[in-house]
Amino acid sequence: MNTFSDIQKVLSSGETTLVEVTKSYLQQIENQKHLNAFIEVYEEEVLSRAAEVDEKLQNGTAGTLAGMVIGVKDNICVKGKKVTAASKILEGFESSFNATVIERLLAQDALIIGRLNCDEFAMGSSNEKSVYGAALNPHGKNRVPGGSSGASAAAVAAGLCTVSLGSDTGGSIRQPASFCGVVGLKPTYGRVSRYGLIAYGSSFDQIGPFANSVQDAATVLEVIAGSDQNDSTCSTKEVASYSRLKDQSNSTKKIAVIADCLNHEGLHPVVKKAMDEKIEDLKARGHTVELVKFDILDKLVPAYHVLSNAEASSNLSRFDGMRYGYRHPEAEDLESTYVKSRSTGFGKEVKRRIMMGTFVLSAGYYDAYYAKAQKVRRIIQDKTIEVFNDFDFMMSPTTPGVAFEMGAKGNDPVAMYLEDIFTVHANLTGNPAISVPLGAVDELPFGLQLMAPSYAEHDLLQFASRPEIIQN
Repeated sequence: MNTFSDIQKVLSSGETTLVEVTKSYLQQIENQKHLNAFIEVYEEEVLSRAAEVDEKLQNGTAGTLAGMVIGVKDNICVKGKKVTAASKILEGFESSFNATVIERLLAQDALIIGRLNCDEFAMGSSNEKSVYGAALNPHGKNRVPGGSSGASAAAVAAGLCTVSLGSDTGGSIRQPASFCGVVGLKPTYGRVSRYGLIAYGSSFDQIGPFANSVQDAATVLEVIAGSDQNDSTCSTKEVASYSRLKDQSNSTKKIAVIADCLNHEGLHPVVKKAMDEKIEDLKARGHTVELVKFDILDKLVPAYHVLSNAEASSNLSRFDGMRYGYRHPEAEDLESTYVKSRSTGFGKEVKRRIMMGTFVLSAGYYDAYYAKAQKVRRIIQDKTIEVFNDFDFMMSPTTPGVAFEMGAKGNDPVAMYLEDIFTVHANLTGNPAISVPLGAVDELPFGLQLMAPSYAEHDLLQFASRPEIIQN
């Protein structure tokens, strides 16, 4: 049972119950503990909730997500449960409320089975930067699942849950989806409420789903999207019927491929070959596919890191050892509490990004770095709008290659940051983007990325679900 529709079929036929389905997931989690995907499993609560939803299914009052079992990244708040963003600084902290996305999922009778590992404060591309230890990719021994939502992708790929939630700041949903061979969707910025998401970069962060089908991702998005009075950046635009994916028109589309992505020196030759074949296949089916110039590709990652780290330095200032979470046992006064708690509570990568962010916001450097990066972001947004004036979608590889080995890039931050070279674009501009499986190298998957105009998720999901893009 890989998809929600598979589960719905066996439940409606009476072959099994949701309690039994949930037990099978719990068993899979136990069997694959070596993946280190789940850091906490809500076994008692999820079984109790499953029994309640079974009764609703029998009397016909169940919500649209009855039968869907969901894992949640450890930076999304679940009431009465620990949430730590995989950091020592939030050791022992429990949320007093549900994130808006959790409230909406529960209202439609989805089951939350547990919280999933991630890079600390969502800062990473490998899921190695976690206080709970690294998560593993189920497709390859000693391979990373990607990051920062690596365990969310691994859990879906390994059959530990039906779908999962992650957050995407610079590619943290799409890059792991590519490495683990699943579907990963980053909605338009503001399409999904961020209330209850521990912030990293507030103008970049978006919550989105991982799934084994585009249909499942669309079904989840339809539930979690929409305005929220608790998030002033959340759009009030009407939520489309994303789950209705059948494109009645079966129309041909105009697709732009950024030439610099396709010809990037770091692109794996098998990924390049698969992209070339996909382009030719789409053309043969009547679609227009053209290479376009986007000559500032090399500015995307630097601009992203200047801006996101600046926002991170501000957002993470609240974690000071005073109000909640970890406080250093040798703290004696206000200054030593701040210094010792933050020095030992944050991991190396988080401290690096806080310091980088503080530096680019400091007097004498603000104009040279932060202000300049904001101008570059505006140029990127304008160029992207120009492309979408002539094309329906932009297409690229999701990642330059496949999942790398644990520790292979841990001592080279720049090499790690460049893993996001094809994904940060959508975060800088706020556009929706999706990664779907494209191929594999020695059984290690890689993905195809599609990006659409803002709030065009319905068109994006419809096209991504077509047979010429993915087999669902």
